[in-house]
Amino acid sequence: MNRETMLERVRLALGRKPGEAPDSPPAIYLPVAGGALEGLAGHVIRCPSSEAARNTVASLVAGRTAVASRASYLRECGVTEIEKVCSEFADMAAHRAACAMADVGITSADYALADTGSLVMISGHEESRLVSLLPPAHIAVVPLSRLLAGLDDLFQRMPMPAEATSSMVFITGPSRTADIEQILVRGVHGPGEITVILVDDSR
Repeated sequence: MNRETMLERVRLALGRKPGEAPDSPPAIYLPVAGGALEGLAGHVIRCPSSEAARNTVASLVAGRTAVASRASYLRECGVTEIEKVCSEFADMAAHRAACAMADVGITSADYALADTGSLVMISGHEESRLVSLLPPAHIAVVPLSRLLAGLDDLFQRMPMPAEATSSMVFITGPSRTADIEQILVRGVHGPGEITVILVDDSR
């Protein structure tokens, strides 16, 4: 049996006529990544609006120094206007120094994966890896519209990521290692604290 004959039988078994396009996939219920991320010692906060997200970030960074990426979504939410949150720098050296000294790094994310609680950070002019890597705490503000079911969903949207970007980083929970005497230590290779704020942008 050749390939086309086999596929035709599958179509007929699904009740589709020859040449008929498949139906749109059903809506997928997403568990909102909370359980997966919190199982890795991360935190998830749901916010009903961008204003609520801004207020949440302000309360989380109160009394601490913070640096924010240049993500347009952070500007939309007003996060970059929070007092003592720095997002503009004279040059790369100043940016690097601020990230190294800050208590909190604030970013958005291109996508979030519900099944693993991962953040997907695609290299570009809006996001700096230093912001999510150097400060001991990381806050990511992500609209619910960017929440995907998992890797399959991501690679359907970006089947050839190497053609679109030079780097795609997955952040799954706080940094951790057990290299030394098999003792788990957090915050060695990156932030030891991560909070994801999911914002309902459906309104």
